[in-house]
Amino acid sequence: MQDTSTLQPVRWSGPGLTRIPYGVYRDAQLAAEEQARIFQGETWNYLCLEAELPEAGSYRTTFVGETPVVVVRDADGEVYAFENRCAHRGALIALEKSGRAENFQCVYHAWSYNRQGDLTGVAFEKGVKGRGGMPPGFCKEAHGPRKLRVANFCGLLFGSFGDEVPGIEEYLGEEICERIERVLHKPVEVIGRFTQALPNNWKLYVENVRDSYHASLLHLFFTTFELNRLSQKGGVIVDESGGNHVSYSMVDAQAEKDASYRDQGLRSDDANYRLKDPSLLAGFQEYGDGVTLQILSVFPGFVLQQIQNCLAVRQVLPRGVERTELNWTYLGYADDTPEQRQVRLKQSNLIGPAGFISMEDGAVGGFVQRGIAGAGALEAVVEMGGDGTASSEGRATEASVRGFWKAYRQHMGV
Repeated sequence: MQDTSTLQPVRWSGPGLTRIPYGVYRDAQLAAEEQARIFQGETWNYLCLEAELPEAGSYRTTFVGETPVVVVRDADGEVYAFENRCAHRGALIALEKSGRAENFQCVYHAWSYNRQGDLTGVAFEKGVKGRGGMPPGFCKEAHGPRKLRVANFCGLLFGSFGDEVPGIEEYLGEEICERIERVLHKPVEVIGRFTQALPNNWKLYVENVRDSYHASLLHLFFTTFELNRLSQKGGVIVDESGGNHVSYSMVDAQAEKDASYRDQGLRSDDANYRLKDPSLLAGFQEYGDGVTLQILSVFPGFVLQQIQNCLAVRQVLPRGVERTELNWTYLGYADDTPEQRQVRLKQSNLIGPAGFISMEDGAVGGFVQRGIAGAGALEAVVEMGGDGTASSEGRATEASVRGFWKAYRQHMGV
């Protein structure tokens, strides 16, 4: 891996959103500033699902950017989140990914914390046989890990270190709220999860999620089995901040006969592939609006997906300048019939590191990261569909990618 510490400062060529300096994906100083200004700034970061904390004491460990966090339900029924860092020497407080706890105790020196993140106990605080111990003026209430604000929308738990971040519904915006409610309108259950390592900067994956232009060009499966073509009905929604987006499409019999892909000689119109088990795509109607694909993102790193009957949330976490951790959580509804649950489990093969659809997404970000290695002073061109961030009834556009950079530049002050 290249040492990025000596790279030149990232310079934007102007106030517009159609030219993105490649340095934003490679600069170590910028990555450090992102942690402070974005992840620990005035943003809401996805933590986990409310369904993953079913009772008092249920907890999960997660991250806000690179910062480890504990999310836990207390006896009052409320959910609390605090930094997973002992106030003494900085060790992790909770070591497991999930569990149930009456309280938390650091394994290093046995300092203990309640389920709201308050320091409640210091081992040998008064010393031993009158010797040692903490000084007389030591106050436990003045010490402890940083606490986060917690917001719950449709069972999605978000946390923020910011003091001035707006309420979650205002942060999301009305249209994004409606689109989340469309999928998460009733209780869900976790039916699977895994973590994927990506060889690229976190922003490249977030851009990819928002890039409706690439979906039917990169993903051969989409067009071969007529699940997603740019000629189908659909659109892109970008909220006013630019930071939150939805892209959606509907299977359209007329579009399925469209020859535009074949006429341009695109690899994504290869009709020679067949499924050995066609029942993979034998789903069922459940939303009544004809939308068979909806990808939704919330700035900075949350994704909610509905692809056919496959439901999942994704959490995008930076792991250094050129590495990203992608946490996938598959969902089913609590009232699924056995047949519906079987469909969801089978269609989970569509997404993930080896998914028929999203396998390429795990590779293409790395292609970009490698391709820009000598291009630090150059820029990406993001002009498809114009130079704005407005919502559109067409998907041959990069409006939602420009929206991400609109929000990014606002938070970063550049």
